[in-house]
Amino acid sequence: MENELLLYASFVKEIKDLIYRRQYEAMKRVNSALIQLYWEIGGEIERQQREQSWGKSVVEILAKELQKEFPGVQGFSARNLWLMREFYIEYSQNTFLQPLVAEISWTKNVIIMQKCKDPLEREFYIKMTKRYGWTKDVLINNIENQAFGKYLANQTNFDETVPEKYRLQAKLAVKDDYNFDFIEMGIEHSEAELEAGIINNIRAFLSEMGGDFSFIGNQYHLDVADDDYYIDLLLYHRRLRCLIAIDLKIGGFKPEYAGKMQFYLTALDETMKLPDENPSIGIIICKSKNRTRVEYTLKTANKPIGIATYSFYETLPENMRSLLPSPDEIAAIIHEFGGDDND
Repeated sequence: MENELLLYASFVKEIKDLIYRRQYEAMKRVNSALIQLYWEIGGEIERQQREQSWGKSVVEILAKELQKEFPGVQGFSARNLWLMREFYIEYSQNTFLQPLVAEISWTKNVIIMQKCKDPLEREFYIKMTKRYGWTKDVLINNIENQAFGKYLANQTNFDETVPEKYRLQAKLAVKDDYNFDFIEMGIEHSEAELEAGIINNIRAFLSEMGGDFSFIGNQYHLDVADDDYYIDLLLYHRRLRCLIAIDLKIGGFKPEYAGKMQFYLTALDETMKLPDENPSIGIIICKSKNRTRVEYTLKTANKPIGIATYSFYETLPENMRSLLPSPDEIAAIIHEFGGDDND
């Protein structure tokens, strides 16, 4: 009897999974068809205006006619028709991006089109949205936090220490520089004051970290061989399903910081990590860093560690822009994101 119940439960689960898969496939086909429709409408508007020398009023008239013909169908407002025209113009000359736009929703396409002008930046956000299922709010947050530039400039050893299955997501989880403008603090401050400022603004801090982090504790206690050790901040990353240890430093990066972090990560993996979780990751956040010193240090580290800085500003500084790879190197990096969603 028990075996029959188990078989029946397994059968029900298989049917449910099948339905969910087919529903998802149907949604993708509907979305692809909608994007294609908007593309064709935008192309026709652009062509007729160009060939007939029609002005803006034609779009207003067309919107009213379509809304009359298809009552209750959203998407045919004058504003949306103008967006379709812009969508066609923006991507009609880019044959590489054209097949990618059908893989995300119209709303997310509009956000990327309006907020990002560089083709490589658009490709980055389209692929990240598809691969990791970013919601509208997450997408906007990542664009406003300049995830594209900060991701390309970040320094980690994840290529050597993180399994390929979630390596890209791990790289996205670590920025090169964090904006701590939410903390009211003078130029001169202690590590304790910096930590206290973060704790007092924990929601803003987690938002700046990227949205997938949960706070576990500060000055998190580790007992190793009857000695006490304390991690400045301990977080958990939902998508990576791993613990994130953060060490805060108010000065420049020193190589010995990585050795201390490796000790923390080993202790966390031995004493805290659950069997179904991935190995812990460390982030050392310093006031400044010498990139060559960081590079040499990470080459010998066998635990996944990222080295970042923190600053108090709202825009990507010019000195960071100079650290970005060349356009060809950026293209090669972004093309890595085209893999299977299940990777």
